[in-house]
Amino acid sequence: MSAINFTLIKQDGQARLGSLKTPHGTIDTPIFMPVGTQATVKAMTPDELKQLGAQIILGNTYHLYLRPGHELIARMGGLHEFMGWNGPILTDSGGFQVFSLGELRKITEEGVRFQSHLDGSYHMLTPEKSIEVQEALGSDIMMCFDECPPSPGDRAYVSRSLEMTTRWARRCKDAQRRDDQALFGIVQGGIFEDLRARSACELQEISFDGYALGGVSVGEEKERMLDVMNFTAPYLPVDKPRYVMGIGTPEDLVEGINAGFDMFDCVMPTRNARNGMLFTSFGRVNIKGAIYAEDRGPIDPECSCYVCRNFSRAYLRHLYRAGEILASRLNTWHNLNYYLDLMSQARKAISDGRFADFRRDFYAKRDKTC
Repeated sequence: MSAINFTLIKQDGQARLGSLKTPHGTIDTPIFMPVGTQATVKAMTPDELKQLGAQIILGNTYHLYLRPGHELIARMGGLHEFMGWNGPILTDSGGFQVFSLGELRKITEEGVRFQSHLDGSYHMLTPEKSIEVQEALGSDIMMCFDECPPSPGDRAYVSRSLEMTTRWARRCKDAQRRDDQALFGIVQGGIFEDLRARSACELQEISFDGYALGGVSVGEEKERMLDVMNFTAPYLPVDKPRYVMGIGTPEDLVEGINAGFDMFDCVMPTRNARNGMLFTSFGRVNIKGAIYAEDRGPIDPECSCYVCRNFSRAYLRHLYRAGEILASRLNTWHNLNYYLDLMSQARKAISDGRFADFRRDFYAKRDKTC
């Protein structure tokens, strides 16, 4: 039996409303997963994340393997206990982080040999090692170890990479020992529809608990990324959760839902918050701008989060320019609230059979200024 159970409740166009039951709680989909790279969603406590409506968070295998080490986390009771989060956790495989190391890594059939970005030490990450680390972390959902080719990529290289990703996926499945953790396969294939279809088919032959779309938002044009989401979704099983990895902007999330995907993650809301970039119903606000020096208004007049109820743009600009820790806390609070509330609105729209109207109104607001 699978460690998770996905129920498709309703479909409105291609947009899907679902329920994903995991060992640590049930998730309403579509859902955005805040990224907790090093066993923390930066600037936020677990209780605050729950207040914002976070249902599942993401942990990073590569970073936790290097520091503090998966063996230590296992001795501390697993990732849930270690970080004080009792809700569901998804861990990525480390594949994207290794890919991003560039010249510090070498890919072979066995796996990837790489140098730590922390101290330069050498390590080998294989499909089996990735599963070993994720099982030690004890996440609810594990990801297969894959190669993430650059985009746009040479078709011949992307095809060879896909073949190895499939072989690695089979090795991940064979390496799995725990039956209380789900395992998702990752569809690769670059911008080529036939390769994406082939990858999806091969992974379904192996059989996984869910399927992710990898290798998007890695350098391709936005239109290409949207094309990949739209032409890949129909090749994925209807009765399994569908996850787009590493996107992105609010527009990306709306389009991902429109294409038929259920789960999303990205560092953008937290990273941008620390850089003074805030997300609103009418677009982005660069709170560093002098235009906000005496602005008494909230970040977003349509937002009812703690930050918008209590603080002005002028104050938030002051905090940022003064280098105060509170700037990162409040900016992150608002951005995560915006992302999670956007998902909540999307779920309600699908439930009511009006997702097309929701999507149209979402873009109409962005044509206005505030």
